[in-house]
Amino acid sequence: MMEPRVLIIYTGGTIGMVADPRTGVLNPMDMERLAVQVPELERVPVSLDTMSFGTPKDSSDMRPEDWVRLAAIIGDRHELYDGFVVLHGSDTMAYTASALSFLLEGLDRPVVLTGSQLPIGTIRTDAKENLITAIEIAAAQDEQGRAMVPEVVVYFEYRLYRGNRTVKVHAERFEAFRSPNWPVLAEAGVHIRFDRTAILPHRDRPFKAHGSMSTQVAAFPLFPGIQAEWVRSVLSVADLQGVVMASFGSGNGPTDKAFLDALEVARGRGLVIVNVTQCIGGRVEQGKYGTSAAFNEMGIVPGADLTLEAALTKMMFLFGQGLSGSLVEQRMPDPLAGELTLF
Repeated sequence: MMEPRVLIIYTGGTIGMVADPRTGVLNPMDMERLAVQVPELERVPVSLDTMSFGTPKDSSDMRPEDWVRLAAIIGDRHELYDGFVVLHGSDTMAYTASALSFLLEGLDRPVVLTGSQLPIGTIRTDAKENLITAIEIAAAQDEQGRAMVPEVVVYFEYRLYRGNRTVKVHAERFEAFRSPNWPVLAEAGVHIRFDRTAILPHRDRPFKAHGSMSTQVAAFPLFPGIQAEWVRSVLSVADLQGVVMASFGSGNGPTDKAFLDALEVARGRGLVIVNVTQCIGGRVEQGKYGTSAAFNEMGIVPGADLTLEAALTKMMFLFGQGLSGSLVEQRMPDPLAGELTLF
């Protein structure tokens, strides 16, 4: 029986950094020397290949064109590998995972994003365990020989999450991520225990790696004292197609007339506005309170339990496919890749 084939793609980030023994300065590791840093990989029953972005990127510099580039790399090699591991900085990993979940339509094998809080060459690093287990998950198959996890996921500190459900919740702890509105897909201990009820079923539609994301999309949070003139300024940016508005609690916002007028004027121009909650967990129930009733009246789209990261990248994806604003409004509340829950 042939060993599963897994491709590791290094985009940048802490996990691939090693310290210069003379100066202590961190520099990107040569992926060809991965086995030197992680000799345990020789005992993992997987056939591994590696590749890197030409110039590794800090995740704070990742842009939509980088998500498209990653999707193209995976799309071009989709039939050659049983799974993919993407090494990525943790700061914007949830955005990249969300974007890939939409760009890789009909995905039937794992794309596992992982990283670390400490560089791979340091003594207390979390990088080795994250990397080794991510590879094992990328190679895992069920009793029928199919991928155990046919979706884009994030693995960090013993837990596997659906990529478009993750948020980064801590800047320092090894447990950097959480999936507040969806169960953990797997937990790694002595064994990796998968929750098959939480994992997306195998999809029967053809695989396609999409090649465009719109950058004419923005996000802004509501805050006490927000000024209508500031909202008008943000929403009147030239060529803006849509915005994600992060509101209070279950979708609430100020009832100030000038603020609501600013939103209504933007809606009158055809701007798509999607309402998500600022809370880590829970969902928008637009109209439950009087402080969100006006949003319903002006046609703002309630974002259910979408994370900000998933809402923003989903809107970028839909507009990137050339859809009109009215079609984007229709598609935003419908799950494409398990990113939101319908009741």
